Amino acid sequence: MTSIADLIDEIYNKSLEAREIISKYAHRTPVDISATFSKMSGSKVYLKYENLQKTGSFKIRGALYKVYRVKDSARGVVAASAGNHAQGVAYAARSFGLPAIIVMPVTASITKVEATKSYGAEVVLHGTIYDEAEAKAREIAEKQGYAFIPAFDDPDVIAGQATLGHEVLEDVKDFDIVVVPLGGGGLASGVSIALKKRRPGVRIVGVEPANVPKFSLSLKAGHPVTIRAKSTIADGLAVKRPGEITFKIVRELVDDIVTVSEDEIAQAIYLLLERGKVLAEGAGAASLAAILSGKVRGAQGRKVVALITGGNIDLTMLNRVLIRGLSFAGRIATLLGYVPDKPGMLARVAAIIGSHRANILEVLHDRSDVHAPPWHTVLRIIVEVPSREETKKILRDLRQEGFEFHVVNS
Repeated sequence: MTSIADLIDEIYNKSLEAREIISKYAHRTPVDISATFSKMSGSKVYLKYENLQKTGSFKIRGALYKVYRVKDSARGVVAASAGNHAQGVAYAARSFGLPAIIVMPVTASITKVEATKSYGAEVVLHGTIYDEAEAKAREIAEKQGYAFIPAFDDPDVIAGQATLGHEVLEDVKDFDIVVVPLGGGGLASGVSIALKKRRPGVRIVGVEPANVPKFSLSLKAGHPVTIRAKSTIADGLAVKRPGEITFKIVRELVDDIVTVSEDEIAQAIYLLLERGKVLAEGAGAASLAAILSGKVRGAQGRKVVALITGGNIDLTMLNRVLIRGLSFAGRIATLLGYVPDKPGMLARVAAIIGSHRANILEVLHDRSDVHAPPWHTVLRIIVEVPSREETKKILRDLRQEGFEFHVVNS
């Protein structure tokens, strides 16, 4: 049986070859310090923009190297993925002239399904999460005689992901902590190997959604366990069980693992877009979510690298995240109140709202509310406002005109 030390050495050596192969087909993505997020967190925050990678995610790295390794012996390739690995394998297969079949959960975003098809792959929808899609993909691979390309639990895939760690070392040089999203553990394993081999003192923190804490629970148990996963905005991290290989490497090399809530992930997506002008998906924003929520221990005053691992967010999901983010920021408010049910009342309320430079987005009348005073109707008004302070002024002026309203969402 290969020891963990020998496995780490094997993957590290492969990662050196992977750098040469991947550089011909993928981008060397930029990394830069963020003054905004540094100020917000009290750390010196660097962002590694893997959302700008070909196919929009780091996953292309491992996919390219694995497909390269099997291209001379395989008739074709099969993979399972919620989206990013799917696109990576489809792109890699096209690059090396192989047919590809990708099995994706039925819950995969339309954006990722269509993008995978655009790279020439055949897409099969099966199951609700990655694990179910993987079982189907292995079945297809055996039947077709194609090579199965694992999403994370494979030394070649891990070696491909390790190339991201090499780039961070060379482009940032002096840093203290790297924060890595944890799905199946392929990226965390690869980055940890690259960093610890060259800079043993670097601290590595893994981040997973609180709704899918498979590594946190597996480490407590001392072995990989299968959890009951809840839905998460970070669909790329929604894996029910760590890989056997990745579990061993993460346990050996990752210094700490933290979890982030759905609200914290959504807020990080929103802030990356509004303040950083960066589009990230849920999994891609998880590392920054951990930093901004103060969950990365020992980060204050230190140089911290956050891996923004992907930008393939479904636009309908993005819309919901932005509305939620604006609500948290006090830029959108829902006003609820009773007004006399007679002509001119809505116009008077609207005039007061408009006088504060607020824009009415939606109005709902509800005459069926049994709690309303006689001859009154319920008004639910969603408004776009400059600030929370302006909302307070709107409520004040409405009361002065005899209208009792309150805010129900901020």
